[in-house]
Amino acid sequence: MTEDATGPVPLDDHLCYAIYSAGIAIQRVYKPLLDALGLTYPQYLVLNVLWREDGQTVGGIAERLALESSTLTPLLKRLEAAGLVRRTRNPLNERQVLVALTEAGRALRSRAGCVGESLLAASGQSPAQLGALNREVRALRDAIYRHTGDWNLAPPPEG
Repeated sequence: MTEDATGPVPLDDHLCYAIYSAGIAIQRVYKPLLDALGLTYPQYLVLNVLWREDGQTVGGIAERLALESSTLTPLLKRLEAAGLVRRTRNPLNERQVLVALTEAGRALRSRAGCVGESLLAASGQSPAQLGALNREVRALRDAIYRHTGDWNLAPPPEG
């Protein structure tokens, strides 16, 4: 974005702000549902990663969420204290910590299903419309990361 003689580009014309503020709006829709589950949004993201593939390393989860391991560790400790995950040393590599769901963590998956439904209702969009938007935003994210080389790209989208 460039500035012209009239001043800076209006905030609403910045794509980065539109994506950022849409993320905040989505988290506000999710918040009451996550509060009822006793989760924060970042905890919900971690659980989603584990619901898809249980028993991952801290580093693997951090990479998938584009977080530093040091940022993820306190979050995992809170999930462990809540009885939703278990952290253990990898017997094949003592430097790695493995994270696995507990029974309570697995059971929470069925209760968390309403979170996505709330976005559909709040957005007024169809599942196909939100799916198309999701694919476009992921393609943008992936193109930017390919350009900057800052993040190992996430696995290909699920079919």
